[in-house]
Amino acid sequence: MLAAAQRLRRREDFAATIRNGRRAGRGALVVHFLQSTVEPAPADQPSARAGFVVSDAVLDREVASSTGEASADAVQPARAGFVVSKAVGNAVVRNLVKRRLRHLVRPHLADLPPAAMVVVRALPPSATASYEDLGRDLEAALAAARRPRSREGRR
Repeated sequence: MLAAAQRLRRREDFAATIRNGRRAGRGALVVHFLQSTVEPAPADQPSARAGFVVSDAVLDREVASSTGEASADAVQPARAGFVVSKAVGNAVVRNLVKRRLRHLVRPHLADLPPAAMVVVRALPPSATASYEDLGRDLEAALAAARRPRSREGRR
């Protein structure tokens, strides 16, 4: 099981990762990866601190720290979420696939940058894929999603 701090739960987080993140599909999986960044602030933005725009996740963490929910110095860990649709199989099969994926993703989260978000979408072939096949597909898709884009584009 993943720790609560390592799980994506909010619909907005899933949507942002899928819409704005890098996507890579391998075998029975599709991985969406979004690395959070700190952007330079426009000069006229009064809420910017020290010349940088702080992401919503950082602001949420600061609000939580002011209410005593979390420490202010805590760095948000990389988080993962899973999408396993009914096309994969019945509830028993879907839960089996989710348990396997959670177990496979856990060691990779430590290698990801802080505040990165990963959504792993299981395709129908994941229902019959072995644990080892899912592991290979996950590693390959995660590596491809993290790889920087080339300037040349696809040919």
